Amino acid sequence: MAQPQNPIAVDPVVQTDNPTLEQLNSFFENDRFASEAARCRIVEGRRGFSVVEMEVGEVHLNAQGHVMGGAIFTLADYALAVASVTGRGPCVNASSSIQFLSSPKSPKLIATGRVVREGNRLSFYEVEVVDGDGRPVAKMEVTAYSIK
Repeated sequence: MAQPQNPIAVDPVVQTDNPTLEQLNSFFENDRFASEAARCRIVEGRRGFSVVEMEVGEVHLNAQGHVMGGAIFTLADYALAVASVTGRGPCVNASSSIQFLSSPKSPKLIATGRVVREGNRLSFYEVEVVDGDGRPVAKMEVTAYSIK
């Protein structure tokens, strides 16, 4: 008897290198921590590239009134997810390192994810986070593992 096909494997986001924004949002709608709790929003995504953003609110601030590192990491990790899954299929963050460069000066954060090297199972990405004025906030390097 034939096994049912994994619904992710036939999703348009996985099947094409350049899905529409509507297809991306539909695919990632169940990533509730990033999209609902952290309020991250996909701006653009294609195979090996993504732009996601976050409007900083009270929920993102630490006790000192600065944007919490975990909020910045979540935004960067979401950018990784969009860049790494699009056109490839299920992928997870196997290892990451983030450097916090400065505190944001504007209420918008923008993360841009780019593939450095795409392999069969392991791929390498860089994610840059800037504030709405273009000031560097963080840089993340990621090794992603493709689940086949």
